[in-house]
Amino acid sequence: MKKFTKLVENFVCENCGYEVEGNGYTNHCPKCFYSKHVDINPGDRACNCGGLMKPIEILQKNGEFVILHKCLRCGFERKNRVVEGDDINELLKLVRNIANGFNN
Repeated sequence: MKKFTKLVENFVCENCGYEVEGNGYTNHCPKCFYSKHVDINPGDRACNCGGLMKPIEILQKNGEFVILHKCLRCGFERKNRVVEGDDINELLKLVRNIANGFNN
């Protein structure tokens, strides 16, 4: 059974510095798509790792785009949906960079 805790938090992206206004479901930067490894279950803030989660792949599932993130500290992977408010132009650049092997 999946557990989810809605937690409204604003944060500054540790990758690009963008100031993100959270809505309780926000789990990645809408500009560079990086996330942070802070949850065991979404929203619980129970993970002590704290590593940056790099977007490594863009998938499509049931008509939605999904970002596969990988923690740069421990290697943990998690999928997160692309949501309204995400910068679609930046997402397209990310897709091209991943496809061309330039996602460093």
